[in-house]
Amino acid sequence: MAIMLIPVQGEGGLIERIREKAAEHKGAEELSYGEEDLQKLDYWCPKKADAPLVVFVHGGGWKRGDKRHSSDTKAAHYLEQGYAFASVNYRLVPAAKVEDQAHDVAAAVSYLVKDAKQLGFDPKKIVLMGHSAGAHLVALVGTDPQYLKKAGLDVGKIRGVIPLDGACYDVPKQLALGGPLMQETYQQAFGDEEKRQIALSPTHQAAAPNAPSFLILHVQRIDGAAQSKALALALKKAGTDAEVMGFKGIGMKGHAEINRRMGDEDYEATAVVDAWLQRIFAR
Repeated sequence: MAIMLIPVQGEGGLIERIREKAAEHKGAEELSYGEEDLQKLDYWCPKKADAPLVVFVHGGGWKRGDKRHSSDTKAAHYLEQGYAFASVNYRLVPAAKVEDQAHDVAAAVSYLVKDAKQLGFDPKKIVLMGHSAGAHLVALVGTDPQYLKKAGLDVGKIRGVIPLDGACYDVPKQLALGGPLMQETYQQAFGDEEKRQIALSPTHQAAAPNAPSFLILHVQRIDGAAQSKALALALKKAGTDAEVMGFKGIGMKGHAEINRRMGDEDYEATAVVDAWLQRIFAR
């Protein structure tokens, strides 16, 4: 299905409303980057013009979730750091395919870039961040250039990608070795065809070109840690800058915590991401 990008400048008073909300700390403005109900994003205007932009993609097993999930904590923190912030919804399985979801993420970024000046951010300074299924999607968009290319963007123009505790960067391996808890979810999302599974695996798509830098974070889940390390290794072999770091938090409780607490200054991973963003955006 073709995606219709709705120009920001065509919506009367929209930019004024966004800036008023930012000045009064009233939160985000919802914008439509396509025709479907789920092709929407929340955008928080930065305090100063020409700020870098952090784009967040939620998790939910590719079949559920929402852009409002834990985005307020992140938005408040990254606005305080001097960045613009956006949180993206995308079409969900089974009504849509994972390929459609990756195209949605790319289309959302393209939509924002087209009106970057009015929205107050620097289109040359964008980082993608995603949690769980969202970690897989931002990693896929950052390794397989077809998605951003179709949206009119060059994957190399994205400054970096931050996947948070994904466990399906190598889809065939996760289907073969992963525990029973998520097998039905993976099967529904990726099907039985190995060729398709490989095409949707960031680890298998890590040959250049990629986004220039990756910061891959995980908690203490056996599959998540192994998949994160394997993705980092594949990226490094391709000459892409990639760091991988593990944090406290066991199993699904830790998995939820890294999303919920990202942006909390008392959470160890927040400072790591802040330092990395500063380096990436300074280049």
